[in-house]
Amino acid sequence: MRVAGPLRIVVLIFTAGLTWIMGSILLGTHGSGFSRLQQLFSSPENAVTTEPRARKYKCGLPQPCPEQHLAFRVVSGAANVIGPKICLEDKMLMSSVKDNVGRGLNIALVNGVNGELLEARSFDMWAGDVNDLLKFIRPLHEGTLVFVASYDDPATKMNDETRKIFSELGSTNAKELAFRDSWVFVGAKGVQDKSPFEQLILQMRN
Repeated sequence: MRVAGPLRIVVLIFTAGLTWIMGSILLGTHGSGFSRLQQLFSSPENAVTTEPRARKYKCGLPQPCPEQHLAFRVVSGAANVIGPKICLEDKMLMSSVKDNVGRGLNIALVNGVNGELLEARSFDMWAGDVNDLLKFIRPLHEGTLVFVASYDDPATKMNDETRKIFSELGSTNAKELAFRDSWVFVGAKGVQDKSPFEQLILQMRN
C-alpha cells in the first residue's frame, strides 16, 4: 500500500505467536508448519470506550500464545520521532528506553531453538557503512531467527548483496525497500519458503 502526503508518520505493529521450534519450522523439517502460528497486525485505535480494558498478555498481545510458542511484537519507528521496539517473551530486546535502537535497521538475532537473544544491533542506513551490516548478517548459523524493525531510513545504503541476503532469510520486500519506508520482518537463516512475518508500508514515491 502507498502512504499519501509528505513525512506521514507510519508505525507498523507486528504481533504474533512464534513456536519455540520456529527454526525447525522455517527450515521445513515440520512440513508447512505455519498454520499453528498466530499472526496479528494491529494499529493504535483512537476510539473512546467505557468498557473495561482488555487483558494484555506477553509483549502486550491481546491473547495468550499456545504452549511451546514464543510471543513477540515488532514495531517500526515512526518517521524519525518515535523509536522502534522488538519484544520477545515479554522481554524488550530493543527499544529507545534500552537505548539500543537507531536510525536505519534495528536487528535482533535469536536462537531458534530456545528463544535466547544472541545479539542486537542497529545499523545506520543513511550515513553508516553497509559493510558493518553485511559483517553482521553474512555469518548467521542456520536456524537463527532474525527480527528487524526499521526507523526513519532503512534502505539508502542497501546494496544488492544486502537485499539478496534478506531475501534468502525469507523476505519478499527487501528488493523494493526504499528511503523512509516502514518495514518489520521476522525471518531465519536457511528458510525454504518466504516468511509470513513481514509487513511493509511504502513512503510516497516521486
